[in-house]
Amino acid sequence: MTIRDLARRSQAAAGAKDREGWLGLFAEDAVVEDPVGPSPLCPDGRGHHGAAAIAKFYDTVIGMVDGMRFEIERSYLCGDEVADVGSIHITLPGGQAAQVNGVFTYRGDGAGRIAALRAYWEF
Repeated sequence: MTIRDLARRSQAAAGAKDREGWLGLFAEDAVVEDPVGPSPLCPDGRGHHGAAAIAKFYDTVIGMVDGMRFEIERSYLCGDEVADVGSIHITLPGGQAAQVNGVFTYRGDGAGRIAALRAYWEF
């Protein structure tokens, strides 16, 4: 299984609101930076490190939306990393729609888990 396969599993689990399935894809010491840098989702810009912090990110971000669908336009696999270019279509509570365009990178840990998910998009 390539990191691209893991990225697709991550995207599908987020879209299906499969919390345990999504969290189970990450290494214990993984990091999620979504988006990269300081933002309302991570004011210090250092990302969410480790299983507990990533679970909290899921609960406060992914778990709070009514729907999520990834549309990947291009994907570049290099070694144990992949960069996906595309959009995330989000349905917010109350039915409001949003679209996030960006580059979403995933790095594997060499043991079949995600070591890093970094999302490059603008608020």
